[in-house]
Amino acid sequence: MAINTARLQILIEEFLKPVVKKVDEEAFYAEDYLIALGKEGFFQSNEKAQEQMLLDELLVVQETAKVCMTTAFCVWCHLAALTYLRNSQNAYLQKMMLPQFENGQLLGATGLSNPMKYYADLEKLQLSAQEVEGGYIVNGVLPAVSNLGEQHWFGAIAAVGGREVMFLVSTKQENLQLQPKTHFIGVNGSATYACRFTNVFIPQQQIISEDARSFCNLIRPTFIFYQIALGLGVMEAVVEGIDKVKAKQNGCNEFLQVQAAQVTKQRERLMENLQQLVLENRIALEPIVELRLATVYETLSAVQANMIHHGAQGYVAGSVPSRKLREAYFFANLTPTVRQLEKMKIQFVK
Repeated sequence: MAINTARLQILIEEFLKPVVKKVDEEAFYAEDYLIALGKEGFFQSNEKAQEQMLLDELLVVQETAKVCMTTAFCVWCHLAALTYLRNSQNAYLQKMMLPQFENGQLLGATGLSNPMKYYADLEKLQLSAQEVEGGYIVNGVLPAVSNLGEQHWFGAIAAVGGREVMFLVSTKQENLQLQPKTHFIGVNGSATYACRFTNVFIPQQQIISEDARSFCNLIRPTFIFYQIALGLGVMEAVVEGIDKVKAKQNGCNEFLQVQAAQVTKQRERLMENLQQLVLENRIALEPIVELRLATVYETLSAVQANMIHHGAQGYVAGSVPSRKLREAYFFANLTPTVRQLEKMKIQFVK
C-alpha cells in the first residue's frame, strides 16, 4: 500500500513550512517533523514490497526537499540509518532497534561520510577500534555527523586489525563528546556535530557488521538512491519559483534561455529513470551513480536559472531563490561529492 500523500502534505504544512526560515537562518532543527513522519508510519517497511518501500520513502524526501532541503537531508540521514538496520544480520538491531527507528521513537544518522571517502581512496579512516570481551573500544574523531540529538543513534566504521567493523552508536554513549558545527552558508539546521570517541565501548549487540567493507558495498546503492530525491525536490520548487515571476517586467523573462518547462522536462526524465531502476530491481551502484551525478548538474542549472528569473529579488537575504541556490551547492558536496562521483564514473568505464 502506497503512502498517504495527502497526510504527508498536512505534516509538511503543520510541522515544516512554519519553521523553514528558522531552519535556514537560525540553525533550527526540525526534529518534530521527523518524529511526526515516524509516528504517522512514513518509515514503516512491514508488509511492503522492496520496490514500494523505496518509492514511498523517495517521495517523502522529495516532497520535503521541495520545501526545505536541509530538513530533507535530515530525513535522508534517518533513511540511511534505517538502511543499515534493515540489512544488518544482527538480530538485536533487527528486532529491538529497527521498530523504534521506523515509528519515530528514535532517530538515526549516517556517520559514513569519512568511511565512504576512505573506501574511495580519498581519506584516511578516522576511527580505530580494539576488540575486547563483549565488544570493541573505539577512539578517534568524526569531523561531521548530521541529524543528531538526544534520542539519536548513528552508524560508524572503525579500523580493527586488517579489517573494519561497523556499529551503531548512541549520542548518549559514555565517553562520546559532541561539538556542534554551524556557520555554514546552508544546512545549519541539520543538527551537525563533530563526534569525538575516547575509549567508547561498543557492545556486541550494537555491531551492524563485522565486515564493514562488504556491508558498505551492499548498502551503498540504496544510500545514494535516497539522495537523488534531494535534487528532484529542489528542481520542483524551482519550477514553481520560475512560474511565479514569469510576468516580471512585462514578461521579459520569456527571453531567458532556461524556462520552467525545460526544468520540468529534465526532472521528469530523471524521475522516470529512477523509477524504472526500482521497478526493474536494478538499484546497482553504476546506474545510481550516473543518475545522482546527472541530478547534481541539473539541480545546479535549475537554481541558477531561478536566480536569474527572479533578478534582484532573488539576492535579498532570506529569499527562497537564494536558499535554493545554497541548498543545491550543498547537494553537490554531499558525500559522495560531485568530484567523487566523477571519479567513480571514470572507474566504471575502466
